[in-house]
Amino acid sequence: MVEPVGNHYVIARPVYSENAFHEEHEKLHRYHKTFWDHLKLYFSCSSQRVKKIALRLFPVVTWLPAYRFREWILSDIVSGINTGLVAVLQGLAFALLVNVPPSYGLYSAFFPVLVYFIFGTSRHIAVGPFPVLSLMVGGVVTRLVPDNTTGSSNSTNTSAIDNQRVMVAASVTFLSGVIQLLLGIFQFGFIVIYLSQSLISGFTTAAAVHVLVSQLKFMFQLTVPGFNVPFGIIYTLESVFSQITETNIADLVTSLIVLLVVFVVKEMNDRYKEKLPTPIPIELLVTVLAALISYYVNFEEKFNVAVVGKLEEGFQTPVAPDVGILQQCIGDGFSIAIVGFAVAFSVAKVYSIKHDYPIDGNQDLIAFGLGNIVGGSFKGFASSTALSRSGVQESTGGKTQIAGIISSIIVLIVILAIGFLLAPLQKSVLASLALGNLKGMLMQFKEVRILWRKDKYDCVIWVVTFIAAVLLGLDIGLAAAVAFQLLTVVIRSQFPSCTVLANVGRSNIYRNRKDYTDIYEPEGVKIFKCSSPIFFANVEFFREKLITAVGFNPLRVLRKRNKALRKIKKMLKKGELQVTPKGLICMTSLTYESDEELDNNRIEELDQPTVMTDLPIRINWTNLPPGITVPQVNLHSIILDFSSVSFLDFSAMTILRKILKEFVRLDIDIYITGAYEGFLDKLERSAFFDEEIKPSMFFLTIHDAVLHILLKKDIASSPKLKLAEEKGRSSNCVDIPRNGLRSRECTVRLWLCPPAGENAAQKAAHGNG
Repeated sequence: MVEPVGNHYVIARPVYSENAFHEEHEKLHRYHKTFWDHLKLYFSCSSQRVKKIALRLFPVVTWLPAYRFREWILSDIVSGINTGLVAVLQGLAFALLVNVPPSYGLYSAFFPVLVYFIFGTSRHIAVGPFPVLSLMVGGVVTRLVPDNTTGSSNSTNTSAIDNQRVMVAASVTFLSGVIQLLLGIFQFGFIVIYLSQSLISGFTTAAAVHVLVSQLKFMFQLTVPGFNVPFGIIYTLESVFSQITETNIADLVTSLIVLLVVFVVKEMNDRYKEKLPTPIPIELLVTVLAALISYYVNFEEKFNVAVVGKLEEGFQTPVAPDVGILQQCIGDGFSIAIVGFAVAFSVAKVYSIKHDYPIDGNQDLIAFGLGNIVGGSFKGFASSTALSRSGVQESTGGKTQIAGIISSIIVLIVILAIGFLLAPLQKSVLASLALGNLKGMLMQFKEVRILWRKDKYDCVIWVVTFIAAVLLGLDIGLAAAVAFQLLTVVIRSQFPSCTVLANVGRSNIYRNRKDYTDIYEPEGVKIFKCSSPIFFANVEFFREKLITAVGFNPLRVLRKRNKALRKIKKMLKKGELQVTPKGLICMTSLTYESDEELDNNRIEELDQPTVMTDLPIRINWTNLPPGITVPQVNLHSIILDFSSVSFLDFSAMTILRKILKEFVRLDIDIYITGAYEGFLDKLERSAFFDEEIKPSMFFLTIHDAVLHILLKKDIASSPKLKLAEEKGRSSNCVDIPRNGLRSRECTVRLWLCPPAGENAAQKAAHGNG
């Protein structure tokens, strides 16, 4: 019964052990589906299920018929045009990161968009090239097709190397698409949960550093080979600075001017985004202006700058992936698949929450997988979503993926008709545009200080991920970062927070005894909490913390007691001890025997319960004969709060049983509270209980266990209460003195009240509550 009194509440109920609660409240026996049940359901077939699968597989069918044409079409067209212009320039720029001709970047900005329109669930992300993925693909390309080191740089050799690199990029993209498709089909969308926000942030920041370093050769126009090996970034910087005197000044000046203009205008776009009807398309303006200047001034001949050159018009013939290449880049394909989906899904999730619509991670995996398969077949490279491009699509009013279709039409126009206009554009301009999109990722350095204040583990994950990805490369660095992140989880669970609790405010609330002043700890009772699952890796740590909390090692005390018991029996047999009403009296001078002599090579017997049945008197361990000492134990009860223990494996179960037996053999009562549903059933199936360890030690809450202990001790010490208990239920209430905790025990109908000197104050306090 719950009685509200103002902003307080008063609860009257019995003190419940787990067994008592289940006896009073019948538990429903629910059928839990087995693995085979789920498998049958998954492969079952009905018209309703077929319809549901079709709608889930083709999300466009659900939202396109509900499209608000008059309200949304203009916004989607404006957004699509802006996004398409940015997609063209980013496709050209990010192709440099892949080390393939720029025109192939346009294919990556076209095909995946069409596929995602049909199969994707997000309405706002802009699908296409992403600098981190481009760099990861570029790492595979340079590893399998290194730069020409023969010194011959004729057009035939260059064309052959380009063709090989395009094939490698297309093959690894196709492989990553297949992996994404399979993960989506088998419902493995949850895999991205193993990439925490701190890990993704540190990884993308490291990727931004790699992008920055990789574009230096285009800004300075230097011949720098690719180093896709651990510490490759250091070798790249060494190569750049060893050739710094050969810098093309025209390319360097152009790059710096473009960078400065892009950063300034982007800053203006961010600062005045609420006042501007649409962001200033600075990339487009800079590209058009740079191409015009380069064409009319003839930069290529006058200053020997590197230009984009003639872009291939139309589409490439679809090709099958090279099996030999696939065998060499399975690990890279998996990394690209996971990173691409993790970044895209995190961006999609932000927009889905902002605009209040659901997204499906498994379906998006299928969409990106099919997009990369189609894109790789047409010689494009891996796609995901660029944060800046998605920001443009959403901020310019994009409502649905109709904006994506409009943007792909813009890319299509460039591919088929006006690509030749970009031929005189300097590669250094594209490099600067690629760097201009890194501001958001590079600004993530600020997160380190914030994470250090909020969660030091997350901060360390960020730093380790960043350092590993920068020094070891993006592929090995990602694997190392995931391994380190999982290691931190193991460390946190292997060394959990263990605390001693106390009653706070004379209520049913129990908190860390070190954090409060107004606490109450029942005499002889220790309340211990473990805030973690208990399993094979941390059960010994749990044992050590419990021993520290209680202040003694139960096994050591038990052995000392058994040794003392052996000595007492030996002295009684020799007549050296005499039994009196006051206890045992030593009749001879003291003699000391070594522990080894007492052990008599039977150390295992010392771990057994102390047996006093053959003694004429029960031993009082606090009053032993001279010369016999054992450690003092001032506890009679230990409460283990398992409310935060979500599972217990068999190894931990075995050791926990041993620990509990050690305490029980010292005549210390053990109580376990707050165990999760099904915990008792699991212990019973595992034959956990015996004559010493019984199910009756389990209670619903800490307060139930405390009140049970107080009631048990008072009944044991009061003849009046013993009589009341023997008579069974009584309609009269009996006052029990007990240090400030008060309860109504409905089973034997007893009141737990404060000592006589405190009755008035305590009753007044309870009357107010």
